[in-house]
Amino acid sequence: MSFFSSPKPKVKCGVIGVGSLGQHHARIYAALPNVEFMGIFEANDERAKEICARHNCHRFATIEELGAACDAVSVVVPTDKHEQVALPLLAQKCHLLIEKPITATLEEAERVLAAAQANNCIVQVGHIEHFNPVMSFMEKHIDRPGYITAERLAPYTPRGTEVGVVLDLMIHDIGIVLALAKSPIRKIDSVGISVLSKTEDIANARIEFESGCVANLSASRMSIKKNREIRIFQDNAYLSLDFMNQKGHLVKKNDLIAYGVKLKVGLAKAGDSSSIPVQEIPIEKDEPLKLELQHFTESVAELKQPKVGAALGKTALEVAIQITEQIKAARK
Repeated sequence: MSFFSSPKPKVKCGVIGVGSLGQHHARIYAALPNVEFMGIFEANDERAKEICARHNCHRFATIEELGAACDAVSVVVPTDKHEQVALPLLAQKCHLLIEKPITATLEEAERVLAAAQANNCIVQVGHIEHFNPVMSFMEKHIDRPGYITAERLAPYTPRGTEVGVVLDLMIHDIGIVLALAKSPIRKIDSVGISVLSKTEDIANARIEFESGCVANLSASRMSIKKNREIRIFQDNAYLSLDFMNQKGHLVKKNDLIAYGVKLKVGLAKAGDSSSIPVQEIPIEKDEPLKLELQHFTESVAELKQPKVGAALGKTALEVAIQITEQIKAARK
């Protein structure tokens, strides 16, 4: 009898769609030690040839062939194709990571959820910021948010314009504030405009929660530069965090009170905030997509529910659709 346990079998993974984002799924799967990267399905011949040469992997002729060879698959195709790709794979008992949003409509999301449950499959939704080290810090240190403001800006690109900026970008912050507020929504007020595409390119949403927390979310794909920042005010502190550069700082309420006292007694000048202690937040930087795929493959190997499951993905989609419907109604 051996005293050494046999190594765990590797999770056989594949990627459907290796465009600007899918190529990184392929890169990471090819490098993860717990994964056997089986290959890709890609409609574009030149792109498929390039990725297969880069990672020495197989190009499958059909989605069904890839599904038959894999335990788990990343679905990285346009949002309006998510359901038609996901359902056959779920019927083959494949566990899925579906890039956000889970689908384009709630009806499609419900069919994907039903198929996952019927086939005992894990569905993780690609809300990548939940795996950003910044989010890990917030989950540990934010317990009573009173006011949240989030801004997500990106330059215009024709890719992804099959959906508006709410489903393209703001949905990241919707998922984040739902996780932080931990409260039912009381009210949503939204505005938005189209600039270059048929859908909204700039949007703002104010979300009031039953707990009293208010979140103000802004998203634009008409910016000159990228920006992904969030600020949180709670009883004991103010936090400002940068998702893109994985850094942030906080100011404690007690230090603000002490600054106010100094102003009153003349030990500090009005407008001079240099005497307010600002703490840099210690964040261990890492690649969020790598952490996301690690978590997905570990969830598959252990058959445990992922951090961002299909139900959370559907809830974020529900809120996003409510925001887009308000924007559409205001434009009529």
